[in-house]
Amino acid sequence: MKSNHSLPSSRDKLLFTPGPLTTSSTVKQAMLKDAGSWHWEFSAKVAWIRSELLRIAGLSVEGGWECVLMQGSGTFGVEAIFQTGVSPEGKVAVLTNGAYGERMLEMLKRARIPAAVIRSDESTPPSIDALESILASDKEITHVAAVHCETTTGILNPIAEYGEVARKYGKIYVVDAMSSFGAIPIDFEDCRIDYLVSSANKCIEGVPGFAFVFCRRPVLEATSGWSRSLSLDLLGQLRGFDKNGQFRFTPPTHSLLAFEQALIELEQEGGIDGRHSRYRSNHARLLSGMRGLGFSSFLEPEVQSPIITAFRCPRDPAFSFEDFYRRLSDRGMIIYPGKLTQADTFRIGNIGRLFPAEMEQLVQAIEASLIDAGVTLPVTHPE
Repeated sequence: MKSNHSLPSSRDKLLFTPGPLTTSSTVKQAMLKDAGSWHWEFSAKVAWIRSELLRIAGLSVEGGWECVLMQGSGTFGVEAIFQTGVSPEGKVAVLTNGAYGERMLEMLKRARIPAAVIRSDESTPPSIDALESILASDKEITHVAAVHCETTTGILNPIAEYGEVARKYGKIYVVDAMSSFGAIPIDFEDCRIDYLVSSANKCIEGVPGFAFVFCRRPVLEATSGWSRSLSLDLLGQLRGFDKNGQFRFTPPTHSLLAFEQALIELEQEGGIDGRHSRYRSNHARLLSGMRGLGFSSFLEPEVQSPIITAFRCPRDPAFSFEDFYRRLSDRGMIIYPGKLTQADTFRIGNIGRLFPAEMEQLVQAIEASLIDAGVTLPVTHPE
Protein backbone atom coordinates (compact mmCIF):
# COMPACT_ATOMS: atom_id res chain seq x y z
CA MET A 1 0.00 0.00 0.00
CA LYS A 2 1.22 3.48 -0.84
CA SER A 3 1.94 5.94 1.95
CA ASN A 4 -0.67 8.65 2.48
CA HIS A 5 2.12 11.16 1.86
CA SER A 6 2.19 10.15 -1.83
CA LEU A 7 -1.52 10.79 -2.41
CA PRO A 8 -2.66 14.07 -3.96
CA SER A 9 -4.34 16.53 -1.61
CA SER A 10 -7.55 18.38 -2.39
CA ARG A 11 -6.13 21.52 -0.76
CA ASP A 12 -2.94 22.89 0.67
CA LYS A 13 -2.18 22.11 4.28
CA LEU A 14 -3.14 24.88 6.68
CA LEU A 15 -0.11 26.74 8.02
CA PHE A 16 -0.51 27.67 11.69
CA THR A 17 2.83 29.43 11.53
CA PRO A 18 4.10 33.02 11.71
CA GLY A 19 5.05 33.06 8.03
CA PRO A 20 5.26 31.88 5.38
CA LEU A 21 1.57 31.38 5.98
CA THR A 22 -1.70 30.26 4.45
CA THR A 23 -2.70 32.64 1.65
CA SER A 24 -6.02 33.21 -0.08
CA SER A 25 -6.77 31.55 -3.41
CA THR A 26 -6.90 34.98 -5.03
CA VAL A 27 -3.40 35.88 -3.79
CA LYS A 28 -2.16 32.61 -5.29
CA GLN A 29 -4.00 33.27 -8.55
CA ALA A 30 -2.36 36.69 -8.87
CA MET A 31 0.95 34.88 -9.51
CA LEU A 32 -0.38 32.92 -12.49
CA LYS A 33 1.04 35.38 -14.99
CA ASP A 34 4.41 36.76 -15.94
CA ALA A 35 5.51 40.36 -15.63
CA GLY A 36 8.29 42.25 -17.37
CA SER A 37 10.34 43.86 -14.64
CA TRP A 38 11.22 46.87 -16.82
CA HIS A 39 7.76 47.31 -18.32
CA TRP A 40 5.86 50.45 -17.34
CA GLU A 41 2.84 48.45 -16.13
CA PHE A 42 4.97 46.58 -13.61
CA SER A 43 6.73 49.78 -12.51
CA ALA A 44 3.30 51.31 -11.87
CA LYS A 45 2.42 48.36 -9.64
CA VAL A 46 5.64 48.78 -7.66
CA ALA A 47 4.90 52.48 -7.22
CA TRP A 48 1.37 51.71 -6.03
CA ILE A 49 2.63 49.11 -3.53
CA ARG A 50 5.11 51.59 -2.05
CA SER A 51 2.44 54.30 -1.86
CA GLU A 52 -0.16 51.97 -0.36
CA LEU A 53 2.24 50.75 2.31
CA LEU A 54 2.91 54.34 3.33
CA ARG A 55 -0.83 55.02 3.43
CA ILE A 56 -1.72 52.09 5.67
CA ALA A 57 1.20 53.00 7.94
CA GLY A 58 -0.23 56.51 8.32
CA LEU A 59 2.82 58.05 6.58
CA SER A 60 3.46 60.10 3.46
CA VAL A 61 6.26 61.24 1.17
CA GLU A 62 5.19 64.82 1.92
CA GLY A 63 5.78 64.07 5.61
CA GLY A 64 9.36 63.02 4.90
CA TRP A 65 8.88 59.24 4.72
CA GLU A 66 9.81 56.63 2.13
CA CYS A 67 9.05 52.94 1.73
CA VAL A 68 11.91 51.02 0.16
CA LEU A 69 11.36 47.48 -1.13
CA MET A 70 14.28 45.07 -0.78
CA GLN A 71 14.62 41.64 -2.40
CA GLY A 72 14.96 38.74 0.05
CA SER A 73 13.46 37.79 3.38
CA GLY A 74 12.78 40.14 6.27
CA THR A 75 16.27 39.46 7.57
CA PHE A 76 17.66 41.06 4.41
CA GLY A 77 15.70 44.22 5.22
CA VAL A 78 17.00 44.42 8.78
CA GLU A 79 20.56 43.80 7.66
CA ALA A 80 20.23 46.42 4.91
CA ILE A 81 19.43 49.03 7.58
CA PHE A 82 22.58 48.16 9.53
CA GLN A 83 24.81 47.78 6.47
CA THR A 84 23.65 51.14 5.11
CA GLY A 85 22.50 53.22 8.04
CA VAL A 86 25.30 52.91 10.60
CA SER A 87 28.35 55.09 10.09
CA PRO A 88 31.89 53.68 10.24
CA GLU A 89 32.10 55.13 13.76
CA GLY A 90 28.62 53.99 14.75
CA LYS A 91 27.51 51.66 17.53
CA VAL A 92 24.12 49.97 18.04
CA ALA A 93 22.33 49.23 21.31
CA VAL A 94 20.24 46.09 20.75
CA LEU A 95 17.30 45.14 22.96
CA THR A 96 16.89 41.38 22.80
CA ASN A 97 14.71 38.70 24.37
CA GLY A 98 14.66 36.07 21.67
CA ALA A 99 16.14 34.63 18.51
CA TYR A 100 15.50 37.66 16.32
CA GLY A 101 17.16 40.13 18.65
CA GLU A 102 20.09 37.73 18.78
CA ARG A 103 20.10 37.65 14.98
CA MET A 104 20.53 41.43 14.96
CA LEU A 105 23.62 40.99 17.10
CA GLU A 106 24.99 38.42 14.65
CA MET A 107 24.41 40.81 11.73
CA LEU A 108 26.31 43.55 13.52
CA LYS A 109 29.13 41.17 14.38
CA ARG A 110 29.48 40.11 10.73
CA ALA A 111 29.49 43.77 9.64
CA ARG A 112 32.08 44.58 12.33
CA ILE A 113 29.76 47.16 13.87
CA PRO A 114 30.15 47.53 17.65
CA ALA A 115 27.08 46.65 19.71
CA ALA A 116 25.82 47.13 23.25
CA VAL A 117 23.35 44.52 24.49
CA ILE A 118 20.30 44.92 26.72
CA ARG A 119 19.19 41.31 27.13
CA SER A 120 16.29 39.91 29.13
CA ASP A 121 14.61 36.61 29.82
CA GLU A 122 12.57 35.26 26.89
CA SER A 123 9.36 35.85 28.85
CA THR A 124 10.15 39.48 29.76
CA PRO A 125 10.58 42.65 27.68
CA PRO A 126 14.07 44.17 27.92
CA SER A 127 14.28 46.86 30.58
CA ILE A 128 13.51 50.46 29.66
CA ASP A 129 15.60 51.62 32.62
CA ALA A 130 18.54 49.51 31.42
CA LEU A 131 18.30 51.15 28.00
CA GLU A 132 18.31 54.61 29.55
CA SER A 133 21.26 53.71 31.74
CA ILE A 134 23.39 52.42 28.87
CA LEU A 135 22.57 55.42 26.65
CA ALA A 136 23.47 57.79 29.45
CA SER A 137 26.82 56.11 30.05
CA ASP A 138 27.94 55.10 26.54
CA LYS A 139 28.25 58.15 24.30
CA GLU A 140 29.49 56.09 21.36
CA ILE A 141 26.05 54.56 20.77
CA THR A 142 24.37 56.05 17.69
CA HIS A 143 21.43 53.65 17.15
CA VAL A 144 18.89 51.69 19.18
CA ALA A 145 17.33 48.53 17.70
CA ALA A 146 14.39 46.52 19.01
CA VAL A 147 12.03 43.74 17.91
CA HIS A 148 8.34 44.56 18.27
CA CYS A 149 6.81 41.07 18.25
CA GLU A 150 9.54 38.54 19.05
CA THR A 151 8.46 35.46 17.10
CA THR A 152 10.40 33.15 19.41
CA THR A 153 7.52 33.44 21.87
CA GLY A 154 4.99 35.92 20.51
CA ILE A 155 5.91 38.50 23.14
CA LEU A 156 5.12 42.16 22.44
CA ASN A 157 7.90 44.54 23.42
CA PRO A 158 7.15 48.19 24.38
CA ILE A 159 8.53 49.92 21.30
CA ALA A 160 6.95 53.29 22.13
CA GLU A 161 8.77 53.45 25.47
CA TYR A 162 12.07 52.41 23.89
CA GLY A 163 11.59 55.03 21.20
CA GLU A 164 11.00 57.76 23.75
CA VAL A 165 14.33 56.95 25.43
CA ALA A 166 16.14 56.75 22.09
CA ARG A 167 14.80 60.17 21.06
CA LYS A 168 15.70 61.67 24.47
CA TYR A 169 19.35 60.77 23.84
CA GLY A 170 19.31 61.69 20.15
CA LYS A 171 19.70 58.14 18.78
CA ILE A 172 18.42 56.68 15.51
CA TYR A 173 15.71 54.13 16.31
CA VAL A 174 15.28 50.88 14.32
CA VAL A 175 12.28 48.58 14.78
CA ASP A 176 11.91 45.03 13.48
CA ALA A 177 8.12 44.77 13.03
CA MET A 178 8.30 41.61 10.95
CA SER A 179 5.50 39.79 12.73
CA SER A 180 3.39 42.77 13.74
CA PHE A 181 3.09 45.30 10.92
CA GLY A 182 -0.23 44.96 9.15
CA ALA A 183 -2.05 43.49 12.14
CA ILE A 184 -1.06 45.57 15.16
CA PRO A 185 -1.50 49.35 14.90
CA ILE A 186 1.81 51.24 15.15
CA ASP A 187 2.00 55.01 15.55
CA PHE A 188 5.35 55.85 13.97
CA GLU A 189 5.53 59.34 15.44
CA ASP A 190 4.42 58.29 18.91
CA CYS A 191 7.02 55.51 18.85
CA ARG A 192 9.72 57.89 17.54
CA ILE A 193 10.65 55.41 14.80
CA ASP A 194 13.30 56.23 12.19
CA TYR A 195 13.41 52.85 10.43
CA LEU A 196 10.85 50.03 10.53
CA VAL A 197 11.07 46.81 8.56
CA SER A 198 8.56 44.08 7.78
CA SER A 199 8.09 41.34 5.22
CA ALA A 200 5.67 40.38 2.44
CA ASN A 201 4.82 36.98 3.91
CA LYS A 202 3.60 38.03 7.34
CA CYS A 203 0.48 39.95 8.39
CA ILE A 204 -0.17 41.45 4.95
CA GLU A 205 -0.67 37.79 3.89
CA GLY A 206 1.47 37.81 0.76
CA VAL A 207 4.14 35.29 -0.23
CA PRO A 208 7.90 35.35 0.47
CA GLY A 209 10.21 37.33 -1.78
CA PHE A 210 10.88 40.78 -0.39
CA ALA A 211 11.04 42.98 2.68
CA PHE A 212 9.92 46.58 2.95
CA VAL A 213 11.60 49.29 4.98
CA PHE A 214 9.91 52.49 6.13
CA CYS A 215 12.43 55.25 6.74
CA ARG A 216 12.63 58.95 7.36
CA ARG A 217 14.13 60.21 4.11
CA PRO A 218 16.50 62.77 5.69
CA VAL A 219 17.85 60.07 8.03
CA LEU A 220 18.50 57.68 5.15
CA GLU A 221 19.99 60.36 2.89
CA ALA A 222 22.46 61.25 5.64
CA THR A 223 24.01 57.77 5.20
CA SER A 224 25.49 58.51 1.76
CA GLY A 225 28.84 56.75 1.35
CA TRP A 226 28.41 54.49 4.39
CA SER A 227 27.06 51.29 2.83
CA ARG A 228 29.20 48.21 3.40
CA SER A 229 27.27 46.21 0.79
CA LEU A 230 26.23 46.56 -2.84
CA SER A 231 23.05 44.48 -2.84
CA LEU A 232 21.99 45.59 0.66
CA ASP A 233 22.53 49.30 0.00
CA LEU A 234 19.20 50.73 1.14
CA LEU A 235 19.99 54.25 -0.03
CA GLY A 236 21.12 52.89 -3.39
CA GLN A 237 17.80 51.05 -3.70
CA LEU A 238 15.85 54.23 -2.93
CA ARG A 239 17.86 56.18 -5.50
CA GLY A 240 17.05 53.46 -8.03
CA PHE A 241 13.35 53.95 -7.38
CA ASP A 242 13.81 57.72 -7.60
CA LYS A 243 15.58 57.40 -10.95
CA ASN A 244 13.24 55.11 -12.88
CA GLY A 245 10.80 53.47 -10.45
CA GLN A 246 12.62 50.16 -10.68
CA PHE A 247 14.65 47.80 -8.54
CA ARG A 248 18.40 47.99 -9.12
CA PHE A 249 18.56 44.20 -9.54
CA THR A 250 16.03 41.56 -10.62
CA PRO A 251 12.83 42.01 -8.59
CA PRO A 252 10.65 39.15 -7.24
CA THR A 253 7.95 39.82 -9.84
CA HIS A 254 5.49 37.11 -8.83
CA SER A 255 5.78 37.95 -5.13
CA LEU A 256 4.98 41.57 -5.94
CA LEU A 257 1.93 40.58 -8.00
CA ALA A 258 0.70 38.51 -5.07
CA PHE A 259 1.39 41.35 -2.64
CA GLU A 260 -0.63 43.80 -4.73
CA GLN A 261 -3.65 41.51 -4.32
CA ALA A 262 -2.89 40.96 -0.62
CA LEU A 263 -2.97 44.73 -0.03
CA ILE A 264 -6.35 44.94 -1.75
CA GLU A 265 -7.66 42.19 0.52
CA LEU A 266 -6.26 43.89 3.60
CA GLU A 267 -8.28 47.00 2.73
CA GLN A 268 -11.40 44.90 2.09
CA GLU A 269 -11.05 43.43 5.59
CA GLY A 270 -11.00 46.86 7.21
CA GLY A 271 -7.28 47.57 7.11
CA ILE A 272 -4.97 46.99 10.03
CA ASP A 273 -7.77 47.32 12.59
CA GLY A 274 -9.91 44.72 10.82
CA ARG A 275 -7.06 42.26 10.54
CA HIS A 276 -6.11 42.83 14.16
CA SER A 277 -9.67 41.97 15.16
CA ARG A 278 -9.63 38.65 13.26
CA TYR A 279 -6.26 37.64 14.62
CA ARG A 280 -7.40 38.43 18.16
CA SER A 281 -10.46 36.24 17.61
CA ASN A 282 -8.23 33.46 16.27
CA HIS A 283 -5.99 33.72 19.31
CA ALA A 284 -8.89 33.72 21.76
CA ARG A 285 -10.40 30.59 20.18
CA LEU A 286 -7.03 28.84 20.15
CA LEU A 287 -6.22 29.73 23.75
CA SER A 288 -9.62 28.60 25.01
CA GLY A 289 -9.37 25.28 23.20
CA MET A 290 -5.79 24.57 24.26
CA ARG A 291 -6.56 25.35 27.90
CA GLY A 292 -9.44 22.92 27.64
CA LEU A 293 -6.91 20.22 26.73
CA GLY A 294 -4.75 21.19 29.70
CA PHE A 295 -2.07 23.15 27.86
CA SER A 296 -0.51 26.28 29.34
CA SER A 297 1.03 29.07 27.30
CA PHE A 298 4.58 30.20 28.00
CA LEU A 299 3.89 33.93 28.30
CA GLU A 300 1.81 35.93 30.73
CA PRO A 301 -1.32 37.45 29.11
CA GLU A 302 -0.16 41.07 29.49
CA VAL A 303 2.78 40.57 27.11
CA GLN A 304 1.25 37.98 24.76
CA SER A 305 0.56 39.08 21.18
CA PRO A 306 -2.26 37.67 19.03
CA ILE A 307 0.32 36.67 16.40
CA ILE A 308 1.90 33.45 17.66
CA THR A 309 1.67 31.55 20.93
CA ALA A 310 4.25 29.25 22.53
CA PHE A 311 2.72 26.32 24.45
CA ARG A 312 4.58 24.14 26.92
CA CYS A 313 5.03 20.54 25.80
CA PRO A 314 3.28 17.77 27.78
CA ARG A 315 5.37 15.99 30.40
CA ASP A 316 3.88 12.62 29.42
CA PRO A 317 6.68 10.27 28.22
CA ALA A 318 4.38 9.24 25.37
CA PHE A 319 4.67 12.75 23.90
CA SER A 320 7.23 13.36 21.16
CA PHE A 321 7.09 16.61 19.23
CA GLU A 322 8.30 14.93 16.03
CA ASP A 323 5.52 12.34 16.23
CA PHE A 324 2.97 15.01 17.21
CA TYR A 325 4.03 17.18 14.26
CA ARG A 326 3.67 14.29 11.80
CA ARG A 327 0.23 13.36 13.11
CA LEU A 328 -0.97 16.95 12.69
CA SER A 329 0.59 17.12 9.23
CA ASP A 330 -1.27 13.96 8.23
CA ARG A 331 -4.43 15.78 9.26
CA GLY A 332 -3.50 18.72 6.99
CA MET A 333 -2.17 21.12 9.61
CA ILE A 334 1.35 22.49 10.11
CA ILE A 335 2.64 24.08 13.33
CA TYR A 336 6.09 25.32 14.41
CA PRO A 337 8.59 23.72 16.78
CA GLY A 338 9.71 25.67 19.82
CA LYS A 339 12.67 28.02 19.71
CA LEU A 340 13.19 28.67 23.41
CA THR A 341 16.35 28.06 25.40
CA GLN A 342 14.64 27.72 28.78
CA ALA A 343 11.56 25.54 28.15
CA ASP A 344 10.28 22.78 25.86
CA THR A 345 7.58 24.38 23.75
CA PHE A 346 5.89 24.33 20.38
CA ARG A 347 4.41 27.35 18.63
CA ILE A 348 1.08 28.00 16.91
CA GLY A 349 0.50 31.01 14.68
CA ASN A 350 -2.87 32.74 14.35
CA ILE A 351 -2.08 34.77 11.23
CA GLY A 352 -2.61 34.20 7.52
CA ARG A 353 -5.87 33.34 5.79
CA LEU A 354 -7.21 31.57 8.88
CA PHE A 355 -10.39 32.15 10.87
CA PRO A 356 -11.72 31.02 14.27
CA ALA A 357 -13.30 27.93 12.65
CA GLU A 358 -9.84 26.78 11.53
CA MET A 359 -8.49 27.33 15.02
CA GLU A 360 -11.25 25.09 16.35
CA GLN A 361 -10.36 22.45 13.74
CA LEU A 362 -6.74 22.61 14.85
CA VAL A 363 -7.62 22.10 18.52
CA GLN A 364 -9.72 19.07 17.57
CA ALA A 365 -6.83 17.70 15.49
CA ILE A 366 -4.43 18.24 18.40
CA GLU A 367 -6.73 16.35 20.73
CA ALA A 368 -7.10 13.45 18.27
CA SER A 369 -3.35 13.33 17.61
CA LEU A 370 -2.52 13.16 21.31
CA ILE A 371 -5.10 10.45 21.94
CA ASP A 372 -3.74 8.42 19.01
CA ALA A 373 -0.22 8.77 20.46
CA GLY A 374 -1.35 7.56 23.88
CA VAL A 375 -0.78 10.90 25.63
CA THR A 376 -2.93 11.34 28.74
CA LEU A 377 -5.41 14.21 28.64
CA PRO A 378 -5.66 16.77 30.05
CA VAL A 379 -1.92 17.37 29.81
CA THR A 380 -0.01 18.73 32.80
CA HIS A 381 3.09 20.87 33.15
CA PRO A 382 5.70 21.74 35.75
CA GLU A 383 4.89 24.75 37.92
